[in-house]
Order: sequence, then structure tokens, then C-alpha cells
Amino acid sequence: MTLDTGTTAWLLTSTALIMLMTPGVGFFYGGLVRRKNFISMVALSFIVFALVSLQWVLFGYSLSFGGDIGGFIGNLDFAGLSGISMEAGDAGYPPILFVTFQGVFAAIAMAIVTSGFAERVKLSSFIIFALLWTTLVYDPLAHWAWGGGWASAFGSLDFAGGTVVHISSGFAALAVAMVIGKRSGFGQYSMEPHNIPMTLLGAALLWFGWFGFNAGSALAANGIAANAFIVTNISAAAGALAWLAASWYRGKPSSLGMVSGAIAGLVAITPAAGFVNVGASIVIGAIAGLICYGAMLFRLKRGLDESLDAWAVHGMGGLWGAFATGIFAIAAIGGYSGLIEGNLDQFIANTIGALSAMVYAFVVTLVLAVIVDKTLGLRVSEDEEYVGLDISQHGERA
Repeated sequence: MTLDTGTTAWLLTSTALIMLMTPGVGFFYGGLVRRKNFISMVALSFIVFALVSLQWVLFGYSLSFGGDIGGFIGNLDFAGLSGISMEAGDAGYPPILFVTFQGVFAAIAMAIVTSGFAERVKLSSFIIFALLWTTLVYDPLAHWAWGGGWASAFGSLDFAGGTVVHISSGFAALAVAMVIGKRSGFGQYSMEPHNIPMTLLGAALLWFGWFGFNAGSALAANGIAANAFIVTNISAAAGALAWLAASWYRGKPSSLGMVSGAIAGLVAITPAAGFVNVGASIVIGAIAGLICYGAMLFRLKRGLDESLDAWAVHGMGGLWGAFATGIFAIAAIGGYSGLIEGNLDQFIANTIGALSAMVYAFVVTLVLAVIVDKTLGLRVSEDEEYVGLDISQHGERA
């Protein structure tokens, strides 16, 4: 097939946009921790990007997109990118570009999980865990939804990773936090964010990169990409204003809450971006802001130390987004009808797909975290935690 230069250029651009989201996660999280752990949080995102990039080309891509094995996982036919061409494929862009595009999704998923480790993880153990999690949690879920696995065959829709990236990483972060335990002094004295402007910068990078995340998932420079682009922005805006209003009602209109709401809106529209219109995106984003704000309040009430709120924002936002896709999908946009057009089956398929991913990600992550903790120890010593991970793990000061 002749190379489609427009689509190829758009996918190259989208890949670069998504790559920027991984350090964006680092800055977002880094501003939320205490100053003595800032370098650690940013470094974890960079380490994840390097580690997953290698894992992906060696065998991760093949496990996700290789020949189907029982609807659960791919085979190793593409290990080491064997048989992956740089010439134009059937879709008009080189298959090797698709590999890279999907690889940056895998990296950001693991970067989001670092929320559960904040301020107390041993770096060596984290590296082992990250490799295991990407291989045993992310890769199978990617295969289920996008690589010919059971979820796609069942009819579950996930346009750009609401299930694969956000439900998986959000509930994984919760599982990790439960295993690794609370930070020393959590709930006894203040652990306020040390640099909210840095978190706002991280949010800006995420919002910017998300246009590649969602619009790039059209895998073409076409109307679906344009629709995904605008509904992504609108949902983020609605989420930001909804969280802002809710926090204002309870006290002060927090800037941190506003950008958290924007991320919630971005998460929720991710599985739906190629299937819904602008009106639906406003509803999806606004409800996401309120749901995720409520989930954060629930976490605080329960005293759970998953304090960067990957579970509340990514996990619960992704869950709502998957349900919303099954509700608001319209045939005129992406060819699929949801509950609003009378198709109950689509809503059921999306609900089962989302809940299956949630349970799988949470349970397998819990098991992996326990294994690594019992064998290597997930957590630094009390003295190292007191000094801070910047010094104890990296020998550096912010």
C-alpha cells in the first residue's frame, strides 16, 4: 500500500505528545510530595519510560499484539520486533510506527502506578515490580482490548485506553498502597504538597499530551481524530469546572482540585473519544469531576495513603468513562450505538470489560506487590524514609 504521509506524520506527532505525558506525570506527582522526595517522584517516571521502552520492543509488544493465545495474551512471534516492517502497512503507515505509538501508552500506565509508592519505595524493588507489572498486568489487558483478545471479541469498546491504561493503573496504585503501607507519620502530622505550581505544570503537560493520546488513537488523520480532539478538550474543561465548584462549595476553590478535575475529565473521555459527541463529552467530564472528587474524599475519610490519588482520578474516572462509553456512544460518530440509542448490549459489554479489567489489575498487582515485598522488600528503612528518597536513593537534593 502507498504510504499515507498525513496519517504517518500525525501518528509520529501523537507519539511524541504522549511521550511528554510520562515526565508530566512525574512533575504532577513530584509537586504533591514533600521536597525531600521530589527528585524521586520525577525520576521514577523517567526510569519507567526507559525500562518499559526496552521491555516493549523485546517482548511486551508481542505479548500485547502477537497472535492470540486463548483470548488472554499474545504469542512471541513479534519478539525483538521480528517481522515488523518500516514500509507502509495496510493502514497506510509503517507497522513499526504503531509499535512505538503503543509503547508510550504502556510507559505512562506504569508511571501512573508510582502514585502508590510515593515517598517510601526502594528503587531496586520498584524496578523489578515495574517490569513484572507491565508484563503480567498491562500487556494482557492491552491484548484483551486491542490485540484480538476476549474483551474486543465480546464487544467491549476502549478507544484510547480508559480500561487498559487508567482502570489498570488506578486500581494497581490502590493495591500497591495497601501492601506497602502508610508513610511514617501519615495522619499524625502535615504532609502538604511542597510545590503546587510544579503540579500545575505537570497537569498542563498531561492536558497537552492527551490530544495525542486520544486523537492519535484514531490511527488516521481524519474526522474521528478531529472529533476525539475536541471532545477530549471539552471533557477536561467540564471536569475542571465541576471539581472546582465542588471544592468551592466545601471551602476554597483549589487550583490543585481544578487540575485534578481536568485530569478526571481527560481520563473519563479516553475510552469514549471516538464514539461520542460534544454534548456527551460535557456530561462525561462534569460527572467525572464529581465522582473523582467524591472518591478522593472517601479515601481521606478511610485514611488510605494513596495520597497522589491515582485510584480516585484514574481508577474511578476510567471506570466511569467505560460505563459512559456504553451509554453515550452514537452510531453517527464511531459506528457503535450505546444505551442512549437503545443498545443495552453495548452497555453490558463495556461494563463487563471494565469490571474484569478492574478485578484483574487489582488482584494481580496485589499478588505481585506481596511477592516483591516478601522477597526483596518494597519499602526503604525508617531512617531512609525520614531523610527522604532524594538523598537515600539518589544521593541528590532538589
